[in-house]
Amino acid sequence: MEMSLQDFFHEFRQEILAGGAANNNFHLQEFVDFFVKDLAETGFVEDVEFCHYRAPRGMRVDGYWFDEEGALSLFIADYESRKELLSLTQTDITAIFRRLVNFFESSGKKRLWQELEVTSPEYSLARQIEDRLGSLRKINLFLLSERALSERVKELESEVVCDKPIFYHVWDMARLYRQYSARGRKEPLDLDFLQMFGHGLPCLRVDLQADNYRSYLAALPGNVLAKLYGDYDSRLLEQNVRTFLQARGNVNKGIRETILNSPTMFFAYNNGITATAQEVDVDQGRESLVITRIRDLQIVNGGQTTASLFHTQRKDKASLDQVFVQMKLSVIDPEKSEEIVPKISEYANTQNPVKAADFFSNSPFHLRMEEFSRRVLAPAHSGAQRETRWFYERARGQYAEAQSKLTLAEQRKFKAIFPKNQLFTKEDLAKYENVWDEHPKHVSKGRQKNFAQYATRIGKTWDVSPEDFNEQYFKRIVARAIIFRETERIVSAQPWYRPGGSLRSYIVYYSLACLGELANRRKRVIPFASVWNQQDVPSALREAIAACASFINDHITQPSDNLPRDSEWFKKDICWSTLKDDISTLEARQSESFWSLLVSREEEKEQNRDAVKTQFVDDGIAAQKLVVGIPARHWQRIMSELSAKKLLSEKEHGILAVAIQIPSKIPSEKQCRILVEILEKAKCEGITIG
Repeated sequence: MEMSLQDFFHEFRQEILAGGAANNNFHLQEFVDFFVKDLAETGFVEDVEFCHYRAPRGMRVDGYWFDEEGALSLFIADYESRKELLSLTQTDITAIFRRLVNFFESSGKKRLWQELEVTSPEYSLARQIEDRLGSLRKINLFLLSERALSERVKELESEVVCDKPIFYHVWDMARLYRQYSARGRKEPLDLDFLQMFGHGLPCLRVDLQADNYRSYLAALPGNVLAKLYGDYDSRLLEQNVRTFLQARGNVNKGIRETILNSPTMFFAYNNGITATAQEVDVDQGRESLVITRIRDLQIVNGGQTTASLFHTQRKDKASLDQVFVQMKLSVIDPEKSEEIVPKISEYANTQNPVKAADFFSNSPFHLRMEEFSRRVLAPAHSGAQRETRWFYERARGQYAEAQSKLTLAEQRKFKAIFPKNQLFTKEDLAKYENVWDEHPKHVSKGRQKNFAQYATRIGKTWDVSPEDFNEQYFKRIVARAIIFRETERIVSAQPWYRPGGSLRSYIVYYSLACLGELANRRKRVIPFASVWNQQDVPSALREAIAACASFINDHITQPSDNLPRDSEWFKKDICWSTLKDDISTLEARQSESFWSLLVSREEEKEQNRDAVKTQFVDDGIAAQKLVVGIPARHWQRIMSELSAKKLLSEKEHGILAVAIQIPSKIPSEKQCRILVEILEKAKCEGITIG
């Protein structure tokens, strides 16, 4: 039975209370983070820096984020841990937003930072607003409310403050509920071309006689595409394309050069964009069909082209009047969009030089991690009576979806096996891994950029040795999650910690990075296997973490170089190099019990070798199971079509000759591995097997 809005509110309230206790967060901070995780997943924002500031003269702010494209997001929370779902009125909204606008205006024009404590997060934010004001192109104000928007509320018009356009966004309980009820789909964009541009988009209907989609071809004016990207940013991009852009992060030089020097040739030189939509409105114009409205426009290939047009227009003041972009638009049945759109994105992006396996939630890497999470039992925590599992959510909403059709008794059983506090997402996984294995600055740059960096790294490794991502690897991820979450609690419990401050996350990241560096200097590693077996952090490791956190805090509060220790400092190379230069003082603080806890590199390598061997055998069995499950007639068709295209080697042709005899003849394990590769080749050529 579908959950009602009232039920959703009460469950949400309990999650905030429980999450605050589990993560040692203020409930207000947990509330903001809950909303922002959802907004980041759906492309509205990248992340949040917490900054809970209240002033007696009508100023408030609860968080912020500067993106690299010149937009500032400011967040304010309407949260009082209300026990009942109340109404959010127009008067409430106006008053709350006014406090946020006052903070921005005072920061931008009235030197608010001079009145604030230098070590406070609000000082850092106010100072950055003043310093960056000239480069900001727009300000997005987000009101996050635990109330439900009144039906009488009118849309808030944008305004200009400090010469910057201000856009208002209200996210209430009803809007969050709709997002969750959509089972992982995001709130669709509704683009009315007549209203936005005064004209429709001439197009050509492509009659493919397909049942579940229809297609159009159009020459999209560069100005239109740049404006859409400027207004809606990454909401315009399908999730995998957003990730790809985060990984690249640069303006394509060829595109920029064409815009500046040969704009009329852009249509000829550029491959254009591939896009999808749920609905389009089409009218008959004088000379052709005209698209007047597109609902849920998603660019699934061509994100680099789109972003480069926008940035070249903005930074180089380039005219896009003579630039046109080819667009292939497929209108997908909403019921099929969750299945088809990711496939279009995956297949359309196969030519990209960055081949990261986990850009796509249905990639082999994600599927393998999901399989481990549903199968591998975690040892019972000390005092607990039963084993549990860690739920890996490779696609948004899976945890809720898994319970949606269960009875109350079945839901209780599910949560006993998969406790909510043992749920982790793709972005969480990237954070747990990168804080140890990569430069901690990547984690400091926010969920999306960190995930993109992790995706690039893992994609390259997967292509070479997928067996490295085995059960041992999954257990290490969980162990790192346990240590990470315990570090959050340890930092929050320190006497020097300022509750509600924005720097806790950075102290956590760099504390763990320092912990790994200490072990590395002794040519040893953290005992992740022991943490997995205990499902807990040993006391000696806790003491070492506390020492690392204190070391980081000293560098924040007592800088030797007089450089500001704000959130931006943690995103730069100088932060890590400064800490490493002084790490010998941290080394001296560690106890002998910590050093004796560490594991030799040889022992870890031996564990990894055994795990790789096991995974290699498992992969072989899986390959055989897959190959034997495909009827011989399909192998015959694959052989015929690939042979006609001259895409088979002599060896591959010989192995397919064995496959077409299934089940009377069964290919060997080694042959099955090659047949799986042939299947992938057939897939890239558009050859399906039903």
